Amino acid sequence: MNTYPHVRWGIVGCGAVTETKSGPAFAKVSDSSLVAVMRRDGDKARDYAARHGVPRWYDDAAALVADPGVDAVYVATPPSSHREYALMAIAAGKPVYIEKPMAMDHAECTAILQAARAAGVPVFVAYYRRALPRFLRIAALLAEGAIGTPRLVNVLLHHPLEARYRDPANLPWTVRPELSGGGIFVDIGCHTLDILDFLLGPIVEARGMTAHQMNAYPAEDAVAMAFRFRSGVLGTGLWNFAADRREDRVEIVGDRGRLVFATFGDGPIELEAGERRESIRVVNPPHIQEPLIATIVATLTGKGTCPSTGDSAARTSRVMDQVLKGHPLPP
Repeated sequence: MNTYPHVRWGIVGCGAVTETKSGPAFAKVSDSSLVAVMRRDGDKARDYAARHGVPRWYDDAAALVADPGVDAVYVATPPSSHREYALMAIAAGKPVYIEKPMAMDHAECTAILQAARAAGVPVFVAYYRRALPRFLRIAALLAEGAIGTPRLVNVLLHHPLEARYRDPANLPWTVRPELSGGGIFVDIGCHTLDILDFLLGPIVEARGMTAHQMNAYPAEDAVAMAFRFRSGVLGTGLWNFAADRREDRVEIVGDRGRLVFATFGDGPIELEAGERRESIRVVNPPHIQEPLIATIVATLTGKGTCPSTGDSAARTSRVMDQVLKGHPLPP
């Protein structure tokens, strides 16, 4: 892999996710700058560039990728075009950072990884919780044995049916499987599955059921699954997006205690272990992808290592395939 003294980024798909979560971070991280953005609507690309102080804008992805002043490409489009744009960047010899989920399914992830290995180009994926201080604190608690040996994981994520999903003629791409690969489970449930992979190791077996309980959109709105980690830890998960209220709870049960936390937001991490009771609050940064982007830049400049790679992200897509499509997980 080539290293860079300074990484000049181009964004393909400068939409909503790039406004605060990621876009500004490319200029805030050391040894990094954002030099070009692209959106098919040229007026919106020009507006984004003007508002964020980006020197160049494009309405064609191939033109941005071919820009000799762009060293690395961030693909921030819906999943249906992740493979196309990732392969385009790889063919140009440019490192690629892909929004989550990595692609429409595990087969597309595999195609990206194969091309990247052949070209010697690194791939990173925006599972940014792997670098957030909040989840690094949870990882440290597990590593120090605060709850003993982990035995079980219970995941619960409930949302009410939001108004934006009630208009069949104007559905967001997140619930249109031809664009997203699934529904809200794929869009945000992947974050929980990925951070559990980070905290507890790979999931090697998963079984699940899906339902269309409200029939408000083409994608599933309820998912129930059971899973097993390579370490022997067992897990259950319930995702429902037509519930009466919002709930977000992950519980890791050990033989000497338990940790309870939310995947989203920055509410307190609750630790219970014998007489030990702690409520630990770790605030998220303003640009939530900034810590992960810093690790990507550190990798590309030869100063560090990124914890969220194409290989780790593909594992999460493989687990979701098992639940949504019934594809068995390979050993």
